[in-house]
Amino acid sequence: MKVTQIRSFSVQDEGGRAYMIVRVDTDAGHHGLGEVGIRNWGRAIGAAIDHLAELVVGADPWETERLWQEMFRSGFFPADKVYTCAISAIDIALWDIKGKSVNMPTYKLMGGPVRNKVVSYPHTQGKTIDELVENSVAAVEAGWKFVRWGQPETGGSFETPGISTLEPVESMKIAVEQMSRVREAVGPDIQMTFDVHTRLDTAHVVQMCKEMEQFKPFFIEDPLRSENQGSYRNLRRQVNLPIAAGEQWASKWPFREVIEEDLIDYARIDLCIVGGLTEALKITHWAETHYIDIVPHNPLGPVSAAACVALCMASTNVGVQEMPRRPGSYATELFPEQIEWADGYSWCPDKPGLGVEFDIDAAERAAVEPHGWPPRLRRNDGSITNW
Repeated sequence: MKVTQIRSFSVQDEGGRAYMIVRVDTDAGHHGLGEVGIRNWGRAIGAAIDHLAELVVGADPWETERLWQEMFRSGFFPADKVYTCAISAIDIALWDIKGKSVNMPTYKLMGGPVRNKVVSYPHTQGKTIDELVENSVAAVEAGWKFVRWGQPETGGSFETPGISTLEPVESMKIAVEQMSRVREAVGPDIQMTFDVHTRLDTAHVVQMCKEMEQFKPFFIEDPLRSENQGSYRNLRRQVNLPIAAGEQWASKWPFREVIEEDLIDYARIDLCIVGGLTEALKITHWAETHYIDIVPHNPLGPVSAAACVALCMASTNVGVQEMPRRPGSYATELFPEQIEWADGYSWCPDKPGLGVEFDIDAAERAAVEPHGWPPRLRRNDGSITNW
């Protein structure tokens, strides 16, 4: 069996959500699906996918480790985010092909299931505190065991479209009030995850976390910018809440310091950025030796969701799986087959590969340009802060 073609599709579903999907075809009639992690960089990543196809087309899709090394190292300079997003999508598609070619779910190729289902959390963000509380209560009533939201903006806007404000001290006060209100509304048994989204500096995070301790969140996510992993040493000394980080790291190497020095409690591996299942498995097993659980980052679509859940089903050290929306409740024209969900848990069906299908005809009708910018944030003085 040989790879014959690699194609990328930038599409938008009926709800306005965009996805960048990669399909890898073989001469045996099997195909696999992958997903790109940074869709706003789609033009550059699309070019990287076409470039990497020169190495992968004609190769045996079962040789995932060799092909990963070829894609990551063949340019001499180690691949970073644009190329690792491309590698991720191709690698996930190869694992999908491997499962389909032997009529087995992909998770069985990674050692088989150590759990039958994976507890998951939705996004319950709201534009106001009342809306956040309402969304959180609705999620609990629907069966979710977790709720999740992120560091709040503080209102106001600049003249440039797509730019709003986040003043740290004001945002911290709102965040503490949010957590108090949500905890009161959902009760003590529902877990809360809070995403700082790299928007604050160390001093502000420390102060905010001290005030949040009483509400017992499951973890505080990405409390600092991601460029300097060593900054977590300072944070670790001062914060008594569980820390989750890693969604912006593009290979196993940025995880080295925080895992080996036990600076985080949860590894936020993004399979669609970090290098696919091949690289995510290495990080997961490495984290296991330090009793660090994985909580895979999944803000994307059905292919990312399936790959993350497959990894979690085959791994012992799992905290919770991000699942913004219930599988099967969105983008069903593009993805008529998706993974399963019930009562707050997700799982891959007992089908060959990842258990997701992608309608090419629907994709052609839903095609969009693969570019754009996420919202941007400024402080009151006009300086930039992370989105």
